[in-house]
Amino acid sequence: MRILLFGKSGQVGWELQRSLACLGELVALDYGCIGLSGDLAKPDRLAETVRQVRPDWIVNAAAYTAVDKAESEPELARAINSVAPGVLAEEAQRLGAWLVHYSTDYVFDGSGSRPWVETDTPAPLNVYGKTKLEGEQLIAKQCDRHLIFRTSWVYAARGNNFAKTMLRLAKARERLTVISDQFGAPTGADLLADVTAHAIRQAQHRPEDAGIYHLVASGETSWHGYARFILDAMNRLPSKDKIVSRFVDAVSSNAFQTPARRPNNSRLDTTRLQETFGLKMPNWQLGVERMLDEILVTEIS
Repeated sequence: MRILLFGKSGQVGWELQRSLACLGELVALDYGCIGLSGDLAKPDRLAETVRQVRPDWIVNAAAYTAVDKAESEPELARAINSVAPGVLAEEAQRLGAWLVHYSTDYVFDGSGSRPWVETDTPAPLNVYGKTKLEGEQLIAKQCDRHLIFRTSWVYAARGNNFAKTMLRLAKARERLTVISDQFGAPTGADLLADVTAHAIRQAQHRPEDAGIYHLVASGETSWHGYARFILDAMNRLPSKDKIVSRFVDAVSSNAFQTPARRPNNSRLDTTRLQETFGLKMPNWQLGVERMLDEILVTEIS
């Protein structure tokens, strides 16, 4: 099996290099690679790259994820999140290959409190969500063999994310202010990568498993609850940098004015994923604690 991975240096792509390596020959690319192109903003080069590598599986872990910036750069966001996945889908279909792609809870409008299921009607609130939905639709239309994983609140010890921002601020401020009316499940990049590898092994022999799946850790919390959990956990660990924040104030999302609207309900129902692939999603707290341990080891070393 030959696997072509795009976005190798991102949080998910980095973990995918580990989880996919044992499945076969892995060709991992980023936008800065010489020779083969991993730049999703250049669709013609992407097509050439796929034709040169001739993979059995294409895994696209690259995306335009600057949610607020996308409001002022809609064409670039669309090129990377919509046009490029469409090109990869066309090339995969031509080769008879599979395409794995990652999407987001932002394809929904965030209303209600029930976890979203795959068949719910999308209604994105912002440019980022709209372009990710367009990418999903192009893939489903143009490539029979596809796996689309919608996820949310992704984190890793590598790269930038909410958890690392909270840790940085907590070492400098006595009081933090965090949104308490947006809910979801913090999900580790390592979990996404491991589930992807498992799904590839199964789908290789079961083309009927193609489709869209929700993939997040089990449980739910608010951003405020997530921040409180991070600080409490770090206070129990022997970090060389003392957490000085004593208070985490809860506020509504209206307290922060951003260019892009965010959904309040980012809960995703993973029943279809778990039943199809015989999996049980771990609680979100387990993965976050593991990430904090990894960050601490990096600090000490």
